[in-house]
Amino acid sequence: MSLPEPLPQKLRDLPAKPGVYLMRDRHGKVIYVGKAKSLRNRVRNYFQKATAKRADPKIRGLIHSIADLDTIVVGNEAEAILTEGKLIKEYKPYYNTLFKDDKRFILLRIHLEDPFPSFGIARIRKPDGAVYLGPYVSSTAARAAKEFAEQHYGLRRCRPRVPGEEHHRHCLADILSFCSAPCIGKISREEYRSRAEEAVAFLRGERREVLKELEGRMNAAAEKMDFEKAARLRDTLFHLRRVIRQRASGTHDLDRQREEALEGLRQLKAELKLPALPQVIETFDISNTGGEEAVASMVCAVGGRPNRSRYKRFRMKYTTGPDDPAMIAEAARRRYSRLLEEKKSMPDLVVFDGGITQLRAGRAALDSLGLTDLPAVGLAKQHEEVVWDVANKEPPLRLPLNSPGLKVLRGIRDEAHRFALTYHRTLRDRRIRESLLDDIPGIGEKRKMILLKHFGSVQRLRKAEVAQIAEAPGIGRKFAETVYEVLHRRT
Repeated sequence: MSLPEPLPQKLRDLPAKPGVYLMRDRHGKVIYVGKAKSLRNRVRNYFQKATAKRADPKIRGLIHSIADLDTIVVGNEAEAILTEGKLIKEYKPYYNTLFKDDKRFILLRIHLEDPFPSFGIARIRKPDGAVYLGPYVSSTAARAAKEFAEQHYGLRRCRPRVPGEEHHRHCLADILSFCSAPCIGKISREEYRSRAEEAVAFLRGERREVLKELEGRMNAAAEKMDFEKAARLRDTLFHLRRVIRQRASGTHDLDRQREEALEGLRQLKAELKLPALPQVIETFDISNTGGEEAVASMVCAVGGRPNRSRYKRFRMKYTTGPDDPAMIAEAARRRYSRLLEEKKSMPDLVVFDGGITQLRAGRAALDSLGLTDLPAVGLAKQHEEVVWDVANKEPPLRLPLNSPGLKVLRGIRDEAHRFALTYHRTLRDRRIRESLLDDIPGIGEKRKMILLKHFGSVQRLRKAEVAQIAEAPGIGRKFAETVYEVLHRRT
């Protein structure tokens, strides 16, 4: 089968190592993410004649849609699983079916600022000041590591934030010597916290001597022919090594991704003749349906990687009709006039999703604010061309598809598209739901707003009984019956 460029060369260069592959369509959009023990064997298999003939329709559809692919080499299969899940959640590829239930791997959480810190299990990493360890592919290994750390360092398992004597009465951990019993003052707060910090360091792989000690206990038990104890220690050692090894490989992978992003920033600085390394990049994209529910997204990358805390979204206020360049200009004008007003720093580079038309519109908006020195480029989807330097009529820049600079731009462009599309769909679905109220006889704008304000949404209104609807100000029983009848007629 004939393959689009640059697939033939990439297939020849695939390493026989574990990793993750991202398949893209002709627009550069990620349509499938997969993992493999051997990237060479797994990816090449898609392009065998037998696969194209015998695979189910979904796989054949995927194969015919592939125009390009990227690969990420990782240290082991567990790391590949974690990376695959992360990328599927990030890109939401059309052909993926796994991970769509938003399954999350297990994390260990401990807040070292608590009076007596203790480990807990979490699924979501929150900005709450706690230390999070993981995520871990094996929940069994993670729970075994948590239990060992608690026993070895004498950390409590009870739930109260500040345990006291009343909690000690019902606790066996102290009797079994599993806990240092801070609840009854057997250990000072400072010493207990020191133990908690040591436990964290151990789970991060910084206290390897503990593993050697455990291995010695296992060998000693075997020599005494206490095989049951030796087996227990062997299993614990296996789980601990798995957790610590995964932690180390995950840190290595993150470091590699940061280095690749930094390499991409260096390339962009050189190719685009930027005055400084583009540490902060802001990218704009538009989403609308024929001009309806038109929105813009602004996503930010710091150090070449997305920084979600700095994302912004805009509903179009002044642009009417399906005019994407005008919407780009409006979003840019609103964003940077606000930064100027608040005297905040500007990004190092602005990227507009689109070609020369979008770049000219965005550039005009920046110039109108006096930001003539703020670098801006456009990223055209058709050939992934970087349009730049409009004033000097420089030709579009075509970076190799696997170049680090283009990977940085494509990654943030895809994220801007996802963020804009999600917001647009939210507004569109809300408008469709609220339009159901227009079918209610005698509704009027005032009553519509009363119902929406009282119930918060049409979805909640549809779940309400007649008596509950009648409780809304100025609605009454008779009109509530009409509302209920109309809304449930359509379900």
